[in-house]
Amino acid sequence: MAPVPAIRVRTFTDTPLRDDGDFVLYWMTSARRPHHNFSLDHAVDLAMQVGKPLLVLEALRVGYPWACDRFHRFVIDGMRDQAESFGRHDIRYHPYVEREPGDGKGLLKALAKHACAVVTDDFPTFFLPRMLEAAADQLEEIVRLDVVDTNGLYPMLDTDKVFSRAHDFRRHLQKNLLRHLEDTPLERPFVGKDVSGAVIPRAILDRWPAAPKALLEGDEGLDAFPIDHTIEAAALRGGHQAGEARLASFLANDLERYGDGRNHPDDDAASGLSPYLHFGFVSAHDLFARVTEREGWTAEKQPTKATGQRSWWAMSEAAQSFLDEAITWREVGYNMCSHRADHADYESLPDWARATLEEHASDEREHVYSLEEFARAETHDPVWNAAQRQLSETGVMHNYLRMLWGKKILEWTEHPRDALAIMVELNNRYALDGRNPNSYSGIFWVLGRYDRAWGPERPIYGKIRYMTSASTQRKLRMRDYLERWTTPSERAS
Repeated sequence: MAPVPAIRVRTFTDTPLRDDGDFVLYWMTSARRPHHNFSLDHAVDLAMQVGKPLLVLEALRVGYPWACDRFHRFVIDGMRDQAESFGRHDIRYHPYVEREPGDGKGLLKALAKHACAVVTDDFPTFFLPRMLEAAADQLEEIVRLDVVDTNGLYPMLDTDKVFSRAHDFRRHLQKNLLRHLEDTPLERPFVGKDVSGAVIPRAILDRWPAAPKALLEGDEGLDAFPIDHTIEAAALRGGHQAGEARLASFLANDLERYGDGRNHPDDDAASGLSPYLHFGFVSAHDLFARVTEREGWTAEKQPTKATGQRSWWAMSEAAQSFLDEAITWREVGYNMCSHRADHADYESLPDWARATLEEHASDEREHVYSLEEFARAETHDPVWNAAQRQLSETGVMHNYLRMLWGKKILEWTEHPRDALAIMVELNNRYALDGRNPNSYSGIFWVLGRYDRAWGPERPIYGKIRYMTSASTQRKLRMRDYLERWTTPSERAS
């Protein structure tokens, strides 16, 4: 077994690897899958080095921002899949679901005292960077803590540069990505490795018991948990099994239509993978491997000239279009979030964007709505309302309409800072793929990130790219979409 590339591993504590511990602890936080996972591979490698078993801990708090039935159920679906998958290999898996705020406090430290090392996932936004720093403070002088980047094909720390344009990042990938494709996480991480048999001390189990099967299976509801119950669980099932099934279905049935159809709501040609990628149920490496297998691609076929153009993979146009979204546009957000702690702040916008937004901040607005009016889809615009209803009711929104959705929030709020705050709140409150580097890429794109100045200069927008609902309706096939997501009175008007 080749070790995980060093560029993907950061050691957060100075404590050396212990050989007197009872197990190696993999604290699963954002890569919620039992394979194609560099973090898991690294934990298994350390366990083999010291000759000790592997223990996998996955814990779910009740106090995370925007905690609700929708996100809780999606994660718990994944825990059910994990229990099944790790159980098949006799790997000890401990799914802990906190019942009251603070109940889980001390669990990581208690397990770490019995561990040879702790391995966890590197994720560059939401509350996870702060959580890792806090964990490092707790575990210093107790145990080694390794943090592993298993987010994408391109290691986040391979460059110090923050890219302001997708074209520049794409060109950088064209020069540098191929050498990283030689390193892939394992499809079968336990083959030939005996890391079973981890035992959790009884005192720890008594205080922090594993989630009951009834909760994992959905037989026990979430009513007793102190989370937001007004945002109901989505019809979409979580977990790596559902994510991998969606990937397989997309490649078999929808990929050929993706390039031409993904922007049209009625064509239903989107991949539907962003929630599964966000929660770590689907691996970017597995996604890439399945696409390349379907396309018959090999590295030898790949052009070496870096042009920055979208069509750069030696594959079909549909596959190239999909991979540009799944690699370039997805991973440019990880680049930003991993290198700029202020990536979610208004001040992180390009200078030209902030200048033009501030110049037009006092322009008269014909319509101004509050956060909750937006949340309830109570605007004058049926197209916008349709997109918001889809988001609030299902947890997903059509990607093209998401751009329009953001542009209109900019237009209908008193200040661009207000627009940013409302976009972040609505997206993170409802979206299954929210709280993610991609979320911030999309939201900040509305305000000029990864874009350029456009003309003619307009009220409110200034030089920011302009979009309208009328032009969107003219360009897109969306009659069925509007029939589903608008009200009878909106359709009659």
